[in-house]
Amino acid sequence: MTDSNTIGFGLVGAGMIANYHAKAIKALAAKLNIRLVGVLGLTAEEAVQFAQKHELPVHTDDPAIFFARSDIQVVCIVTPSGAHLGPALQAIGAGKHLIVEKPLEITVERVDALLDAASRAGVKVAAIFQARFSAGARAVKEAIDAGRFGRLCLCSAYVKWHRTAQYYNGWKGTLALDGGGAVINQAIHAVDLLQWLAGMPAEVFAWKTRRVHLGIEAEDTACAALKFASGALGTIEATTAAYPGWERRIEICGELGSAAIEDDRIVRWDFRDARPEDAALRALGASAGAGSGAAAPDQISFEGHQKQIEDMVLALRGNTPLLIDGRQARNTVALVRAIYESAGSGAVVKLAG
Repeated sequence: MTDSNTIGFGLVGAGMIANYHAKAIKALAAKLNIRLVGVLGLTAEEAVQFAQKHELPVHTDDPAIFFARSDIQVVCIVTPSGAHLGPALQAIGAGKHLIVEKPLEITVERVDALLDAASRAGVKVAAIFQARFSAGARAVKEAIDAGRFGRLCLCSAYVKWHRTAQYYNGWKGTLALDGGGAVINQAIHAVDLLQWLAGMPAEVFAWKTRRVHLGIEAEDTACAALKFASGALGTIEATTAAYPGWERRIEICGELGSAAIEDDRIVRWDFRDARPEDAALRALGASAGAGSGAAAPDQISFEGHQKQIEDMVLALRGNTPLLIDGRQARNTVALVRAIYESAGSGAVVKLAG
């Protein structure tokens, strides 16, 4: 039973990540008075199978039927990365708010087309970057904003993961639908965290290669050197070829202190001037963790998705800004494309300030 205050959600896409959205929405249903209404699949069979699995009342492969539903106010776009724009524009045209899986799209131009349409329609666009919602990442961000690190010197991100050859049997690693390889897919959360914490780099120089997954179109290994507007330097390393796969790591180092996060856990928290809350933050690192995608993409928790879905609901009901809106998520795509441009040209790429 629903009422007029119920916010209805619909999913576009029925792949692995759609399950995380479905579970997150259903887990929040009673608390937030929201409802998962249905799914738009690529085929009728795909839609039926997903609907049966998650006990959804609506399933279709017809976009016109799906987007016309008045009981869906928010659409989650969970198609392959390079297939976000089409259904997003259809949803926007129908007046739906959007939650879009990472990245928003695979080029800056496509991201801009999506965001410009949403702005004209007056609908909200949230981008899934759930790592920003972890307690560890937020503690580091607050410390940076409070000046605890002093002048930053080195700010880096490392994603040394392992994927099997079978993982790449589908759209992953293709230029048309993945937009690239290890950087834009597996390392995207680390790239987003780094630019959120340290700011957008002003200059990038990068290399990319295929070391193990020789059958894919895109890179399985990449490395980028960064120069930030502040003068700090850094690196981004990304691979899906490293056995057995290590935790994603972010390091922020400054003149007054340094910190490191592995996945969602604070593993180093060292400052010249200690504060009473530091012990609690170190203890938080020992107990935190929402699963790691280091060795397999299905090992993460849907807790982060819950937090972002709740943020969308609160923003809609309170008419307040999203914690991660589309404009912020654009930066991450711009940085990824700068890495690819540099790796392709062999030249330094400067990013707009």
